[in-house]
Amino acid sequence: MQLVQEVKDMLEETPQLAAVLSLPPFEDFAGLMGALFTGLTGNAAIGEIARRAYQDNPALEPLTTYDVTETARRNFEPGGPPAVLLFARGLHAVTAHRVAHHLWTQGETTLALALKSTCGRALGTDIHPAAQIGAGLWLDHGLGVVIGETCVIEADVSIWHNVTLGSTLGEGGALRHPHIGQGAVIGAGATVLGHIHVGAGANIAAGAIVLADVPAQTLVTGHKAQARGAARISFAPKGTGA
Repeated sequence: MQLVQEVKDMLEETPQLAAVLSLPPFEDFAGLMGALFTGLTGNAAIGEIARRAYQDNPALEPLTTYDVTETARRNFEPGGPPAVLLFARGLHAVTAHRVAHHLWTQGETTLALALKSTCGRALGTDIHPAAQIGAGLWLDHGLGVVIGETCVIEADVSIWHNVTLGSTLGEGGALRHPHIGQGAVIGAGATVLGHIHVGAGANIAAGAIVLADVPAQTLVTGHKAQARGAARISFAPKGTGA
């Protein structure tokens, strides 16, 4: 396919590149993804897991191709799709999640969690393999992004670094994490907590703390901690007085 050939062309143009990225040889898209994750983690077993996932699940290739294309379009950096695939940490984090999510849905939950943990250490992210992520997620920089287990992210969302999509810990039930609508933008350092809905096309400004639904096409900004009564959550053992 085109992206595989573009990556090969880039490697031929810069002969040292494969050695710098620790990329083993590859022939097809599944092989390319296996080579990429072997190089990223220094672990051939993870590369083989990625290769097998792309080989077994035909939906992953067009999904990742769209992720790459959209990251290249929004990222404003030279090199186009092959550079994004080889160099973009955020794209790598999304791709690692795609593989882990595939394993999770196939019932290989322990392996999915192990992959999440290992790739998370390499990439500086923590994305639960059960999270549902639509096509075209752009993680700009990717560092520090946390996405919880029951989070749903629709298509074409853009998220900057140090963003948390988490729970309030005070919620019970099956759904504890945010639902992010199509095309929403979440700025650096923002925190979105609880089973709330961020509408399509909404913008959450950098550093905002969001605890309630955000209407579609709405900009929300700011944060301010305020006393709201007695603390409701404690992880201290009973009887310690903590």
